[in-house]
Amino acid sequence: MTTTVWTRDDLRLEVEQELRELLARSESAAESYGPEFARLWALASNHVGRGKLVRPLLLLETYDALRAASAPSPIRSETVRIAAAIEVLHYSFLLHDDVIDGDLFRRGRLNLIGELGEASPCVSRPGDGRHWAQTGGILAGDLMLSCAHQLFARADLPVEQRIRLLDLLEHTVFETTAGEFVDVGLSDGLIGPDLATVLAMTGRKTATYSFELPLRAAAILAGASLELEQRLREAGWYLGLAYQLQDDLLSTFGDAEVHGKDAFSDLREGKQTAIVCFARLCGEWSGIETELSEAAYSIAAAQSVRRRLRACGAEAFVQNLVSDQMTAFRNLLANESEIIPDGVQRVLLALQARLDGRAS
Repeated sequence: MTTTVWTRDDLRLEVEQELRELLARSESAAESYGPEFARLWALASNHVGRGKLVRPLLLLETYDALRAASAPSPIRSETVRIAAAIEVLHYSFLLHDDVIDGDLFRRGRLNLIGELGEASPCVSRPGDGRHWAQTGGILAGDLMLSCAHQLFARADLPVEQRIRLLDLLEHTVFETTAGEFVDVGLSDGLIGPDLATVLAMTGRKTATYSFELPLRAAAILAGASLELEQRLREAGWYLGLAYQLQDDLLSTFGDAEVHGKDAFSDLREGKQTAIVCFARLCGEWSGIETELSEAAYSIAAAQSVRRRLRACGAEAFVQNLVSDQMTAFRNLLANESEIIPDGVQRVLLALQARLDGRAS
């Protein structure tokens, strides 16, 4: 018996090919609704898969590690399809997030809303083009969400596996939506910004779909035990929370030319991150709060806030939170070595190594 060894480049090519094929299948359907709608679908399809494909690659690497000691799996093609579906789900969340935050750029390039706005037809009233573009973002996000559900529901799998995957998908959408809703409530001052609430929101908004979903889906597809699936859920939570906390640090203290995000976007949008939660407890908070209210209109104010946050220890505090999550993750792997196979541990430790000290 021989087992195929897949490199990360191999896996990326598999996912990219699957994405191209599944999105192309809807092109003719979109064209039948007119050129404007066809262009919306084409733009959305073009944006899917532009990123690092962290989620589908994690699913496939974990699945292959679980199946390494077994004969080639007859459902691997369905596993690739589910991996692609998770990337489509990711993009649906990004589209809705861009509408909520009013963003026109992602990683230094125009996002779908920005591209629609630039190409919007002549309008008679100011702001109509922006409204049309944001509407396109919402509707394209809805289409991608529907597409992801269809791929899960139509997977050629035993009924029990398919139902478990659908339950996992429903849980993921609920948790991510709840996290986004609380995030906006925190930013708008409608929910009290205590650290426990902010960390719970952070985990739900990112960890659940970015790490838990692909890890648990891999376990389900590989026929692993519920116990292993639970341990992978825990590992995904630690890694996902660390990942989002790192994003918060990059947005506030990182180099925008490296990470590709809108500089100071979190400060300008009034995001209640763990960084700001810590700053609220500092003696310098009154001055920081005053400048935060000006950060939306002034780069100088945002730069001053960054200096104040660093000086009061907020940056170091969140760096320690990241370190705490990574330590908890490593302890989990060490304590559950009899449940989490060596191959899966290697996949998870390689992922942690890529997350450590990332600048983008």
